[in-house]
Amino acid sequence: MVIGLVICTGEAVMAYRIVLGPRAARKAVHLLLHLLSLGFAAVGLYAAVKFHRDAGLPDIHSLHSWLGIATIGLYALQWLVAFVYFVFPGAMMTMRADYAPWHIFFGIVIFLMAVCTAETGLAKYIFPGNDYPSEAFVINFLGISIFVFGVTVVLAVILPSRY
Repeated sequence: MVIGLVICTGEAVMAYRIVLGPRAARKAVHLLLHLLSLGFAAVGLYAAVKFHRDAGLPDIHSLHSWLGIATIGLYALQWLVAFVYFVFPGAMMTMRADYAPWHIFFGIVIFLMAVCTAETGLAKYIFPGNDYPSEAFVINFLGISIFVFGVTVVLAVILPSRY
């Protein structure tokens, strides 16, 4: 899930701004990385549901699961609407121009939702009491790395392209 919804999505968002080449190439890389991200999300969601079923655990009981379901649902909706507006040949240029700022805004929001979902997933591994195994350092480092990556992606999107 982190590879798909955080890494691939972050790369897709940045690819549209920083990939060198014609607009069509940037658009294709952006679209394909998002499609790859959806594939990773589908496999991850299947694995999570299967794990919960096999272990007899309840579904959709934590903030992590609620954010995850909302993120995947909004991500798929954003991809579908963007495909209709920007790839489908019937959309008028005025419609594309009107939707573009909203696509960017909701894209950033959904990406940040994915970052928050990853962070809440890591928070499930917090170890109670004084027992603080060495794995906790790896989890904390991963949490900080995900946060820094998220900030970097948002910075790449909002800064003017001359930087």
